[in-house]
Amino acid sequence: MQIADPRSLSAYRFTCIQFIIHLMKSLEYEIQLEYIRASGPGGQNVNKVATAVQLRFDVMNSPSLTTDVKTRLVKLAGKRMTDAGVLVIEASKFRTQEKNREDAIARLSELVRKASEKPKLRHKTKPTKASKEERLKGKKKRSEVKKNRGKFPANE
Repeated sequence: MQIADPRSLSAYRFTCIQFIIHLMKSLEYEIQLEYIRASGPGGQNVNKVATAVQLRFDVMNSPSLTTDVKTRLVKLAGKRMTDAGVLVIEASKFRTQEKNREDAIARLSELVRKASEKPKLRHKTKPTKASKEERLKGKKKRSEVKKNRGKFPANE
């Protein structure tokens, strides 16, 4: 196993972060934020102030994303995706509107980052001869155990 050079790894991470920042700046104009009343912590304030954030992002009509990223994003989003192809993220973890907005945008950027990574292709492999023999040996042993069940001579 080869250990990667830490400098190249950090450079890769820096490049990924730069890409995400650039992507989020371009997506900024495509994001719609709506502030709604949240349940949860906040005391009496929760009934008066709209602190929860509902972020909407039209994935299917976004010019910033490639078709591959769009399809992976739809798959990753799951039930957060509407039939019209709009991604809806609700954030109400915090008591302030600012933190909830930051949380929603961070969750969107994480989803986009995951969707922009190409999945590794699986290469088909055959089982080795040793593993086949090991499996057959286990099957043989188990069959012997089953075959010898209930075959005890009667004591008179």
